[in-house]
Amino acid sequence: MTGPAITQAMIDAYDEYTHLTLDRRGFMEKLTKLAGSAAAATAIAPLLSANQARAAIVADDDKRLQGQDITYPGASGEMKGYLVHPADQSGKLPAVIVIHENRGLNPHIRDVARRIALEGFVALAPDYLSPLGGTPADEEKARAMFAEMDAAQTAANGVATVAFLKGHELSTGKVGAVGFCWGGGTVNTLAINAPDLGAGVAYYGSQPKDETQIAQIKAALLLHYAGKDDRVNAGIDAYKTALQKAGKDFQIYIYEGAQHAFNNDTSEARYDKQAADLAWGRTVAFFKEKLA
Repeated sequence: MTGPAITQAMIDAYDEYTHLTLDRRGFMEKLTKLAGSAAAATAIAPLLSANQARAAIVADDDKRLQGQDITYPGASGEMKGYLVHPADQSGKLPAVIVIHENRGLNPHIRDVARRIALEGFVALAPDYLSPLGGTPADEEKARAMFAEMDAAQTAANGVATVAFLKGHELSTGKVGAVGFCWGGGTVNTLAINAPDLGAGVAYYGSQPKDETQIAQIKAALLLHYAGKDDRVNAGIDAYKTALQKAGKDFQIYIYEGAQHAFNNDTSEARYDKQAADLAWGRTVAFFKEKLA
């Protein structure tokens, strides 16, 4: 039995809803027109969104790991986060910040942090919604909270997170960051503001536009983009030119045929295992090289 047909227009409508100006009601109205009926739209909507009930790739009780919810000093207040590292860690390891999408610190991002830790890193997934009380269970509420965030405070909290991990007892002092969607754009911003960041990996993240700021980047960058992501990809060429002009260490990969959020295995319609596995392999190798 096959599921309902999902078109590019439906995926684009969902992207407009999650990142731009379309609200939930407007999204469902548009999806109903595209699907042909309200019943079909109701069946398709969950396939486009993330389903946190789907099984984690690395279980939260995996005996190979030791993880815990922590608090640590932010720029102007306490930050919440999920810290995880190999259970048999005997010496210090490089550290990687795992930055969430515009749904906050949810089970999927915790899962990604565990995947990073299994590769031999200390991983910290910060909750960037901490200044607003932290990520709520309702992802729709979390999404709305991002409009309330202060950009300067967010950047400063990223710098504080780098400083925290640089001085952590489990860390070698080498710190990288990986982020997805909103988190991908946040990695780019972090690279501008944190000279101690050693490596940054941005998955389909928005690009900075100020060449003067881009020239401040010290970290090596690995930039992953989906082939079918016109909104984000519109900024690739200008960013590439600015990075080249400034003589920065960077790599760009575009995964043809993949959708925005192709790494998120909880999103059935957009997850692309082939692209995700390839990008993940490149990401791990990059961190192992740049944070050695």
